[in-house]
Amino acid sequence: MNDRGRRGALRWMAAAAVIGTVLGVTGCQQTATRTKAAAQATTDGGAAITNMAGGGRTGGACVFIKPDGAQKFGHVGWGFKVAGTNQWVYGAVENPTNKLYTPPGGDIGAWHAQGTYDRMLSEMSRDAHYPGKSTHPYSRYRCTDSSRYDVNAAWAMIRKVEARGFLVGVDPRTGELTSRDCLDATYDVLKAYRTKGLTKADKLSIPNLWVELLWGWSDQKLTPR
Repeated sequence: MNDRGRRGALRWMAAAAVIGTVLGVTGCQQTATRTKAAAQATTDGGAAITNMAGGGRTGGACVFIKPDGAQKFGHVGWGFKVAGTNQWVYGAVENPTNKLYTPPGGDIGAWHAQGTYDRMLSEMSRDAHYPGKSTHPYSRYRCTDSSRYDVNAAWAMIRKVEARGFLVGVDPRTGELTSRDCLDATYDVLKAYRTKGLTKADKLSIPNLWVELLWGWSDQKLTPR
């Protein structure tokens, strides 16, 4: 896809998300069932990424996906590698109340943790942190290595997204149609990390469509472990 096509896809994503908002669809909410598509996610969507678990100097980033989240618009979380170690930092904004707007300081289900690559995969596959018990944990993940990274900036962004509240729709403070949802949190943290090859996520983008635009990232199923 060329740049014009990519921009067109992102505009379509934003428009579709606005329609979903008007219909009362809450971004990043928890849903009751897993879809067949999530259960049958394949591994042929990207090149193999190496050195994810090791302590090499190269950075790395992952996006974790619940394809059936948010009324099947999708839900995402994030992870990034602490370069030079075997440690990863990972988390998400889960929005357990399913509200379109939660003001700063409210419960948006924000969490983060740190551990090895294998521990990250295990805990994301079981929703081990928040809400703790899920009928449909993260079932897919996409990763990439990154020759550039800024761990300190990513940590600062984690603190920011966890404190800024949740929004899909009209901001009551500004009247602007915008979002501060799970995708915005994921994108903002990985952008602050300076992830190489990170596709831009416009406000009100649909997570399930955005993850398909992560060109060159690995694409694998994530089963409980």
